Amino acid sequence: MALVQQPAGPAASTAAVPPVPPAPAGRRRRRVPAARQGRENLTAYLMIAPMVILLSIFVAWPLAYSVYLSTFKISFYQEPEFVGLDFYGYVLESAGFWHSIVVGLYYALLTVPTIMALSLLLATFIKSLSKRAAAFMKTTVYLPAVMSTVVTSVLFVFMYQDEGVANWLLGLLSQGPVNWLNDPHLALPAIAIPGIWLGFGISTLIMLAGLLDIPDSYYEQAQIDGAGWFTQLRHITIPLLKNVLLYLFVTGFTLAIQMLDLPLIMTGGGPVEATNTPNLYIFDSFRDLTPYATSFSLTAALLLFAVIGAISMVVFRLVRSDKAVDG
Repeated sequence: MALVQQPAGPAASTAAVPPVPPAPAGRRRRRVPAARQGRENLTAYLMIAPMVILLSIFVAWPLAYSVYLSTFKISFYQEPEFVGLDFYGYVLESAGFWHSIVVGLYYALLTVPTIMALSLLLATFIKSLSKRAAAFMKTTVYLPAVMSTVVTSVLFVFMYQDEGVANWLLGLLSQGPVNWLNDPHLALPAIAIPGIWLGFGISTLIMLAGLLDIPDSYYEQAQIDGAGWFTQLRHITIPLLKNVLLYLFVTGFTLAIQMLDLPLIMTGGGPVEATNTPNLYIFDSFRDLTPYATSFSLTAALLLFAVIGAISMVVFRLVRSDKAVDG
């Protein structure tokens, strides 16, 4: 406490008043010279300039030009004719376009959650292994990721034949045979299985990298408190892996809804368009011999881009990413 002398008056006396705390050093405003601030801003602009230029050349300009072309009736034999937004109306009124969107969402629902669940379990198992065993497992699970989708598609077509491995396994259970790729209810799940097989390797490695970033002290403290595996998974692993899970979900969803190779080679979009994904629908529309198929398929691709972008924005809005582990 500091003693302060009162200035005047009969009642002037010595009183105790609290000292005024000094302002925190971090809150002091320092004046930055204008020239220095200008140099810093110029440096920042120069650092982001290459990225802005590349995005403008390879993303913004092609997108803007595609939107411009979609307002024309394009034919290889006639001059383009401006029609405004007519083709957007044709695509939005097309039942086939919306059916392909539903098929793409169903395929993403079959593959993405399954890949993420399998990857989390497998990454947790690999983390518990010794260094040599973990290296062997990481190499093994990554092998499907380097397989060609064409080779994988042909391989699974043979596996789904009447005398294939899938029906042989069902025969051991006195079931089948099942016509996997010609049944409208089974064709898309049958295609989803090679999709899961192709995707879970890289997802496992990304999930494992996230698990290794979680400090072991968190799990040790939880074990001392008597928390089981499920409790640790719920209160430690999943919250601290939120950013990794968000990344895998958005990228996996984007890739899944745009799947083209597997349905094109295994079923050609059939039976009865049960596996006609959005990109396959756009591909078939482009190959269609009807007039102005190019304009229609281009507009459908732009609308698919809008649908995927809108869903991704909703996901990012619902699941906010932030720093998971301090340090």
